[in-house]
Amino acid sequence: MEDVSKKPRKKSGRPLSFDREAALERAMLVFWRYGYEAASLQELTSAMGITPPSLYAAFGDKEKLYLEAVERYSSERCDSLQCLLHEAPTARDAIERLLQSSAVEMTCPSHPPGCLVASSAVNCSASASHVQDAVSERRDDVESIIRHRFEQAVTDGELPADTNPCVLAGFYSTVLQGMSMQARDTGGNRDRLLAIANAAMRAWPGKNG
Repeated sequence: MEDVSKKPRKKSGRPLSFDREAALERAMLVFWRYGYEAASLQELTSAMGITPPSLYAAFGDKEKLYLEAVERYSSERCDSLQCLLHEAPTARDAIERLLQSSAVEMTCPSHPPGCLVASSAVNCSASASHVQDAVSERRDDVESIIRHRFEQAVTDGELPADTNPCVLAGFYSTVLQGMSMQARDTGGNRDRLLAIANAAMRAWPGKNG
């Protein structure tokens, strides 16, 4: 039998010389500010504090870096959304809190205005269509979470029996995406977004709309 202890061990890859998570966070902010295609490699590596070879070694390429940044952002957002919908006493309270907290988050000075998923891959060339598809799936995830809460609200009698959870979820998801655009267009006008959130709540089905 071969003595495996005498076989030369395969060297592991060279360890990264930078904080990968911190670099990913900074790359996310660049994509958030400029969008997927407009964010240049120079802007990304400068913000991340690394060289292009280090970027390729750690993340693969610009596309993989972007998709990983989107996945990180979306996972955190979906986790927060799940908690918010679970903790709110009613579906109406949940959506009102979601819109108001989104207005605050989309205008927070610690990052670019708006929502990364809603705006960073809106206008892309045909060669980046698969990137748009991936981001669209993340937006669908949010709408699906909201729809499930509405379906439960219909079952529990919180919403009228004739309410269409799919349409209602689509409406409030569209409001959220529109708020993101408004945040970018107005430079982060929080009062405007809160006013839009309040107007959207007046469309709530039933007596409390």
